[in-house]
Amino acid sequence: MHTSTKAGAARVLAALAVMLTGVLAAGSPAVADNPYERGPAPTLASIQAAQGPFATSSVSVSAAQVSGFGGGTIYYPTTTSAGTFGGIAISPGYTATWSSLSWLGPRLASQGFVVFGINTLTIYDQPASRGRELLAALDYLTGSSSVRGRVDASRLAVAGHSMGGGGTLEAANSRPSLKAAVPIAPWNLTTNWSGVRVPTMIWGGQADTIAPVAAHAIPFYNSLPSSTEKAYIELAGASHFFPQTPNTTLAAYSISWLKRFVDNDTRYDQFLCPNPTGIAISQSRGTCPYTT
Repeated sequence: MHTSTKAGAARVLAALAVMLTGVLAAGSPAVADNPYERGPAPTLASIQAAQGPFATSSVSVSAAQVSGFGGGTIYYPTTTSAGTFGGIAISPGYTATWSSLSWLGPRLASQGFVVFGINTLTIYDQPASRGRELLAALDYLTGSSSVRGRVDASRLAVAGHSMGGGGTLEAANSRPSLKAAVPIAPWNLTTNWSGVRVPTMIWGGQADTIAPVAAHAIPFYNSLPSSTEKAYIELAGASHFFPQTPNTTLAAYSISWLKRFVDNDTRYDQFLCPNPTGIAISQSRGTCPYTT
């Protein structure tokens, strides 16, 4: 074969290789820009739904199995094909047990999280203790629990009600590697949280007389530095106990916050920016659009 013929054949083969590569790439699933996205594109209906896109199961953890907190219940997506999930530990409030908030466990898990609803060492534990217990629960969840293989230990969050909400701020202040915090009607005698670097969504009840928003939730929010992503949502006419029964507004925007910062899923920005409004919300504020 002449040299010119060989060169021409080589050019044809190279062109075919480029074409084949293009065909194979077109037929292959695209690599997601965000490897932490879990579940389909969200809608208002999907974040408000009592059941998200993932089937869930649960496992009980007795106090005898753990140290540093009082056990609880872990809720998790049953799928093993979607990769690992972010983890969330949630504390109840003063004199309460996890059963007071238990509706939140499967609801959050069905959106693609591993959720650990904890009991505290005693029902009288103060916020600082509850903060330490939340972190101990996360350490157990990722290090020793039967579902540890389902949890991404680098993507963790905390939440809690009342003194558990105060404990949520304590935990966020002491562990800045957390990805999100959701204090719900938080109570704490400390009002300055300028050291918190964790993206924090604080919930208040307009008619709360136990942790009045003017003395707790709002000063807590205001003290968070402007460099920390933050939001405050106040529920119209709500008492201190609003999270103890299923609450669609609380669930929908908490899911959005956790998805945005635990999963880095910007598909949820649409529900957080501009700051949420509606008949269920007496006021809201926040730092959106987010830079994190």
